[in-house]
Amino acid sequence: MKKLSVIALVGIGLFAASCNKEKSAENAATAQEQSVAESKGEVLAIDTVASVVNWKAFHKGGMAPRWGTLSVKSGDLSIENGNVSAGNFVIDMNSIKVDPASVTEKDKKPADLETHLKTPDFFDTAKNPTSDFKITSVTDLKEAPKDAVAGANKTVSGNLTLSGKTMNVTFPAKVDVAEGSASIQAKFTVNRADWGIKFGTSEADPAEWMISKDIEIAVDVKAKK
Repeated sequence: MKKLSVIALVGIGLFAASCNKEKSAENAATAQEQSVAESKGEVLAIDTVASVVNWKAFHKGGMAPRWGTLSVKSGDLSIENGNVSAGNFVIDMNSIKVDPASVTEKDKKPADLETHLKTPDFFDTAKNPTSDFKITSVTDLKEAPKDAVAGANKTVSGNLTLSGKTMNVTFPAKVDVAEGSASIQAKFTVNRADWGIKFGTSEADPAEWMISKDIEIAVDVKAKK
């Protein structure tokens, strides 16, 4: 019976993978940590009230997606010659929220998932209460990928720190600069295993790898004088 159940589980996973799209954003290019861009020109403080990081995670095959938000704690953007040239923002990992609309199973509760995400299985917020992103470069984007955020006009690279590990990520973004303000919007997907977050990724037992490694991140960061 157990063998039959495992075979059935694998079949369901493969069928779902063929019928569903796990993510709606392109994978960010990842590399080792790089030198952070030097802050020059006018420095604008991140508007922590208007800024937010949205996240979305999946089970294999796109089944039972979960999504929610994270708060931006602090940061700034540097403006030089009318362009964002450097900057950073800090994310409060203890602020992680699960949207109740994403938890439809009667035996599941958003609060339970929020608690689990804060444990060492995932982000270990007691040890790593914050994550951060530090810009390493901003360049013009010639042609935006089809899954890029609407209006993408720049390629942004930066060091993303999750659970105490730092990797450089590169993704298309919409970067706007106006008098006394600036904003960065982006949507991209990362493989959490690259940051050592490997809970549920073992393929030794199908029951243990039904959680996708992909995390979709949508950044909406605003800065002002």
